[in-house]
Amino acid sequence: MRLGGGALAGLTALGLMSRASGQGVPLNGLTPVDSSKRKKVIILGGGIAGMTAAYELEKLGIDSVILEPRAKAGGRCMTIRKGDVVEETNGFRQVCQFDEGQFLNPGPTRFPQWHVTIDYCRELGVDIHPFVNFNENAFLYTEGDGLGPLSGKRMRIREAKADLRGQVAELLAKVVDQDKLDEPLTAEDKERLLDFLTYEGDLSRGYRYTGSERRGFKVWPGGGTQEGELGETYRFDELLQSEVWKFFHRANEYEYQAQMYTPVGGMDNIAQALAKHVSDKLILGARVKEFRHANPGIRVVYEQDGEEKTLTGDYGIVTIPPTILRKLPNDFSPMLKNTLNIVPFQNSAKIGLQFKRRFWEEDDRIFGGVSWTNLPTGELFYPSTGFLGKKGVMVGYYIYGPKSDELSRTKPEDRIEFALKNGEKVHPQYRKEFDNAIAFSWATTPHIEGCLAHFPPAMIKTFYPLLLKPEQETYIAASWASHLGGWQAGAFESARLTVKKIYDRVQAA
Repeated sequence: MRLGGGALAGLTALGLMSRASGQGVPLNGLTPVDSSKRKKVIILGGGIAGMTAAYELEKLGIDSVILEPRAKAGGRCMTIRKGDVVEETNGFRQVCQFDEGQFLNPGPTRFPQWHVTIDYCRELGVDIHPFVNFNENAFLYTEGDGLGPLSGKRMRIREAKADLRGQVAELLAKVVDQDKLDEPLTAEDKERLLDFLTYEGDLSRGYRYTGSERRGFKVWPGGGTQEGELGETYRFDELLQSEVWKFFHRANEYEYQAQMYTPVGGMDNIAQALAKHVSDKLILGARVKEFRHANPGIRVVYEQDGEEKTLTGDYGIVTIPPTILRKLPNDFSPMLKNTLNIVPFQNSAKIGLQFKRRFWEEDDRIFGGVSWTNLPTGELFYPSTGFLGKKGVMVGYYIYGPKSDELSRTKPEDRIEFALKNGEKVHPQYRKEFDNAIAFSWATTPHIEGCLAHFPPAMIKTFYPLLLKPEQETYIAASWASHLGGWQAGAFESARLTVKKIYDRVQAA
């Protein structure tokens, strides 16, 4: 059931509407504005930030309208399924041939449990399930000059981690045992540290690492007399030379937990749930041609179905990507225009490969997770749904920056070959089991033309704050104007911050 503006604001005032909490600005407990102060906000862009702004403004009794150039709201919160058509600005056109039930999330794929995204899933009634982000049974693969004997050889994550952890623990334990540390330890702390290293590295007598069950087995334990047989450990120097240890941290980063979450059936369920709540505010197929300040207020010229129209409002929220905003006729200040021109908004590219059978499960015993490589394709994602099914869709590459730009200029069939050529180094089954694919690029996606922004430290202190300041009655709300670039949580949090600023301004008037 969709609630209208008055009903939604009323329930909010009574405390009967569940509220997303967020990590930034709290919106809980705010009293909707008096009807005599009602204002109208024009929102450019119907992605997560734009729709969240409209959704939260409605709760506070502030009217809004969303101008979205595409035929479907959601922005980068997108899911591609069977029959969907992918049109690119370079003229390429793809039609998804996945089987029913298979899909690719070309943009956001997962979110950690601390993101406000989960709060909105709860509030909007979007079912979620675990996304296996880190699986120690997946592979590590590096190749190249200077990477030693393990170059070009795949290895299980758990094998490499257990061996390197044990070998480092052995080295440190022997240094401690021989009192070779720069700073002496008390006898009690020395004993505690040696105990820790013994447990941490699974060391044997004499503080030696000779292998561990933690790395798995060459012959796994079974019935009868099959007690299990450990495989040969990797040499310490060869592991160091291989540089596979560069990927170990991916399970420890605060954004990337071992278990993350994703909506059941596709990420766009979040966008479509939001769209239902703001459907009366969405104007689809509305291509903005001009954005001006009316002193006071906002004036927007847009085109829909070949007809040019003008819309006026009291405030404006701009959520469209900087790649599009730079080309839009506007009367922003020179400082803001310059800032928008240097926002480090970069591309990303992703390919979904449907295979005729789930060989990663059947042959390699990998159920979800990511294999990490230094190949041009980067990481390989295994699906966290459809376990034990017949077919499945793997993410065959997920890359950023110049390489993704270069790849985006090639034909879709060449992108597929790029994925197969590199992926078969990790999984020799690739070509035999390949069925079809969708090769997606955000740089060539109409009305978006890019994916995310991460500001370098110098810009965080200088230009980034300019995006947070209102330009007369205009505000910017987007993941690229947050410290969560590329994450939906950045769009949610930025929208909430902007809503609070407008609310405070309306109340103070």
